[in-house]
Amino acid sequence: MGLNVSIPNLGKSSFQISTGDLAKQADGSVMVTYGETMVLTNVCFSKESANNGFLPLMVDYQERTYCMGRFPGGYIKREGRPKDKEILTSRLIDRPLRPLFDKGVTNEIQIIAMVLSSDGVNDSDILAINGASCALLISSAPFNKPVGAVRIGKIDGQYVLNPSFEEREKSDMDFVIVGTETKIVMLEGQFGEDSEDDVFGAVEFAHPFIRQIIELQNDLRAKCGKEKVSVELQKIDQTLLKAVKEKAYSKVEESYGISSKEETALRMKELTDDLISQFVTEGGTVTETDIKDCLHELQEECIRTNILKNEKRPDGRSVKEIRSLSCQVGLLPRTHGSAVFTRGQTQALAITTLGTAADEQSIETLTGDSAKHFMLHYNFPPFSVGEVKFMRGPSRRDIGHGALAEKSFLTLIPKREDFPYTMRVVSEILESNGSSSMATICATTLSLMDAGVPLKAPVAGIAMGLISDGDAAYKVLTDIAGAEDHFGEMDFKVAGTRKGVTAIQLDTKIDGLTYSIIKDTLSQAKEARYSILDTMQSSLSAPRVDVSPYAPKIETFPIDPDKIGTVIGPGGKMIRRITKEFNVEIEIDDPTATVAIIASNSADLKKAVDYVKGLVKEVAPGEVYTGTVVKLANFGAFVEILPGKSGLVHVSEVSEEFVKDITQVLKEGDTVNVRVINIDAQGRINLTMKQVSKA
Repeated sequence: MGLNVSIPNLGKSSFQISTGDLAKQADGSVMVTYGETMVLTNVCFSKESANNGFLPLMVDYQERTYCMGRFPGGYIKREGRPKDKEILTSRLIDRPLRPLFDKGVTNEIQIIAMVLSSDGVNDSDILAINGASCALLISSAPFNKPVGAVRIGKIDGQYVLNPSFEEREKSDMDFVIVGTETKIVMLEGQFGEDSEDDVFGAVEFAHPFIRQIIELQNDLRAKCGKEKVSVELQKIDQTLLKAVKEKAYSKVEESYGISSKEETALRMKELTDDLISQFVTEGGTVTETDIKDCLHELQEECIRTNILKNEKRPDGRSVKEIRSLSCQVGLLPRTHGSAVFTRGQTQALAITTLGTAADEQSIETLTGDSAKHFMLHYNFPPFSVGEVKFMRGPSRRDIGHGALAEKSFLTLIPKREDFPYTMRVVSEILESNGSSSMATICATTLSLMDAGVPLKAPVAGIAMGLISDGDAAYKVLTDIAGAEDHFGEMDFKVAGTRKGVTAIQLDTKIDGLTYSIIKDTLSQAKEARYSILDTMQSSLSAPRVDVSPYAPKIETFPIDPDKIGTVIGPGGKMIRRITKEFNVEIEIDDPTATVAIIASNSADLKKAVDYVKGLVKEVAPGEVYTGTVVKLANFGAFVEILPGKSGLVHVSEVSEEFVKDITQVLKEGDTVNVRVINIDAQGRINLTMKQVSKA
């Protein structure tokens, strides 16, 4: 018989966690239900330590189309590689849980979250995070610090708990907040240029609900939790550490303050080799890995001590100082837009490509199919960090960094009706020493503006770090480099405009952040963001007026829905004729009755647009047209005044003077101005040339 616990009203729905009925061979298994959305989360745990120096935590979040009563799209009716939403949600689960395991745990742990039912109202990602925490808590795995997760929106100035998909379309923010009972562990959010106060207010608003969810998990654990397995923690031999410190700490300090990552790495390699030759002997108990672990510990101690006590960072900067910045736009002549943004030893090249509606990305989700007309993709080649490594397509990290950068622009990208292009930006990381995702945001802003995309405002990003003593003392670091990210306690990324925040991502390596740290970080990041925007806008202050000459030329306009058939013609005859005659492409959106004409140059575009507009225009009595004589007869001339629409100028209406032979006055191909006299009952158009100037 299963057990369940619930919160009757968490937002607009009941929130329930149950266990004991399904997946009983898993070490921990729970079903989380919210509305009619249900996620089954299972945990399995290896009882033996891998002793590999890191926590081998594997997280997989899976969506199946059956949970919405649908078939997978495409030819093969079976789910394949994980969709971006699945990868991003797997990261959302991993990031808050990983730092809450005790340091030194190296047992393999796997979390699998499966969406079994989706009501199309409530997102399943929040359920998966809470389910993973609870499944770990009731399992025998060494996990004792549950987290709660909620999503916060803001509609009409009011915070909304766990907004529905429909409400999120109207919300100024989409903010996932994960915390323990006392601290915040992970943040992931998209914002509509919200102030730092609004962002922090959402955190405060969320925390009471987070505590309710944690209390629910603890209640279930008290009823059915397994006894925790005692695991062997991988630790450094303190005697060896002391001996290595006596010989090496002064040399570690000597390498401190070198701004070049390569020079620091070279010195540390020389020191490592020297220590190995001294301590590692044939048949001895000390290994090369032991020496490297000790040296790693000494580097961490050196960096943290210098920052906390002296406010001196590894490359000599002060805690609020940003590395040297440089920007270059228009680097690639044949692309539609390009820019390089360099911050210290981190460099991003962003390339913008403009396309048509046919280039939109179709996305299959649990709530239905949708399309994206703005995409941002991030690539991290191994040469960016001087490594030799196989390239196997985008990693989870690549997809996550690209998604974060993309979020930063979603409220600032022009709507399709204002800018009829599909936009794709690719960020190629050419160098990396920390914060490449934020460099991507800065490079993307410049690349989009170089392409002539009318952004509402330029966006900049900054990564903030933290060094603390575990108590009240801490230092927030602006623009963290690789070593500060590696040895520090948080990676707090903030992107935004001068008006406000557009995206946030927080990861920690400790059990969470206090409110004071979050407030200080947001304030310090704002100051840095303004400084970076100053540098960016000195390179390119506003979007270019025109798109690249190599970009397609597009014009869109609405037509009467009843005229769509006229543009297409019988069997597509008319649309084929137009595309061939004017060397253009034509796309028609039936639901909105919008025509988009795409050409490689402005001249062809104008001709095609004028032709199609004329094709669907209604002829009105009294209007004046410039037409072409297409046929002559004894009684007058036939003049085409609009595409496919001709009228008769009777011989008596050609001139104020008597015309005996019309061929003496007009010939086929002549361009003439005519006025519509009337349209008879049979739809025939009667024209005049001699009454053109009359009102």
